[in-house]
Amino acid sequence: MEEKRTVFSYIGQMFSTYGVMVVIFIIFCMVLDESTGEYSTLFELAGRGLTINTLLQLFLLALIVTVSQVVFLTDAIFNNLSMVLRNVLFFSTILAAVILFACIFAWFPIGDVRAWIGFGISFAVSMAVSIFITRIVEKTENSKMQEALEKYNKGK
Repeated sequence: MEEKRTVFSYIGQMFSTYGVMVVIFIIFCMVLDESTGEYSTLFELAGRGLTINTLLQLFLLALIVTVSQVVFLTDAIFNNLSMVLRNVLFFSTILAAVILFACIFAWFPIGDVRAWIGFGISFAVSMAVSIFITRIVEKTENSKMQEALEKYNKGK
């Protein structure tokens, strides 16, 4: 049975997403060299940190991810769509948002084919990891529910 969600659970979910994004970018900043700042606005400060603009852009992206999760991955709005279609819509929305952000905020040179290939690979890897983690969580929850059902049926 799904727990009752409140606005605070969605805010918590958004900040969890934001926190993961920021940690990933901190790791990138620590690994990348100084010349990266000239290539991407995301890493203007290179190893010295993240700019306020970058943090705000990541925050807005986390908000879009959270709203997309609520819209497509819960029964809040589309309760009769298949999970496959929901996931396609969810990841398509995120992909469109990231492409839009890359263009608007100059995350990398738009005409650089290598940058787009790198972006495509990193998005695909991120999507695969996300699906993998979601499946593990889902299987764990399903096995707990099955155990509880078996326990309940034995008690009858």
